[in-house]
Amino acid sequence: MVVVELGVLIYPGAQLAAVHGLTDLFGVANRIAADYQSAQLPRLRVSHWQVDATGTPIRVFSSHPGPDQPMMAVLVPPSIGEFTEDQAPPALLEWIRQQHAAGAVLGGVCIGSIMLACSGLLDGRSATTHWSSAKSFAARYPAVRLEADKPIVDDGDLITTAGLMAWSELGLRLVDRLMGPSIAADTARFLVIEHSDSASQCGSNFAPILGHGDAAILKAQHWLQVSGAVDVSVAAMAQEAGLEERTFLRRFRSATGLKPTEYCQHLRVGKARQMLEFTNATVDHIAWTVGYQDPSAFRAPFKKITGLAPSEYRSRFGV
Repeated sequence: MVVVELGVLIYPGAQLAAVHGLTDLFGVANRIAADYQSAQLPRLRVSHWQVDATGTPIRVFSSHPGPDQPMMAVLVPPSIGEFTEDQAPPALLEWIRQQHAAGAVLGGVCIGSIMLACSGLLDGRSATTHWSSAKSFAARYPAVRLEADKPIVDDGDLITTAGLMAWSELGLRLVDRLMGPSIAADTARFLVIEHSDSASQCGSNFAPILGHGDAAILKAQHWLQVSGAVDVSVAAMAQEAGLEERTFLRRFRSATGLKPTEYCQHLRVGKARQMLEFTNATVDHIAWTVGYQDPSAFRAPFKKITGLAPSEYRSRFGV
């Protein structure tokens, strides 16, 4: 059985209810997955990383002790109090950057989003945070595209949520990615917590494979996330990866399981889904925003991936 490690950060002032709540949520998901008796479902290993006096996180707990391995995700829980510089020392921010560079998905809840912004990884990216911090966040991190009206912004390798209790939706989003929408829905039902129906009924939001170990391809993937895969070419992707085009095409498909064009389609449709759920922008405007000059060229891949036309998707899942 494949074991996937999810790290939860414990920094000064971190909400321990979220730390232990996430641990329990992933434990429930493991138990439900075991009932399916499928060798294809991974086991989720939850580890806690306590920030020491130097600011460096040290593993202090593992739900399934075993050999060290790269983490699939690192989750930064919220804090009850206001964010302070002491909560994000340089060593911690460097550790966060290293985990992302190694292929980990980063998830920030409430003040956890501010921690990710401090690391610089949210520059040029979309994110959300708690409403009480929105004004100061926007002023302090102008390079981040803050969307404070959204409860969650899933940008592939970076996921941010707005509410203090939104750690549950972040956890379910990862269960959905790793074990599928049925396990996520059953986990939410067992814990009696809400979970977005869009993921279970129309397939998960795009979850790019990042832990493949090919640094050149990972660099190109991070670049695509920043650009939203808008107005990009295979030549530009290959240049960003530092590879010859033919080599890039072969290694990209080997690492991600998709052709670059298919990968870009999934990225664009994922961003369009969020806009359809959380904004009132017209379908044509959304198509243009995510990189399609011709709306009809947008509708076809959207329906292929989600099973619904954009207008149907909005009428069913728009907030």
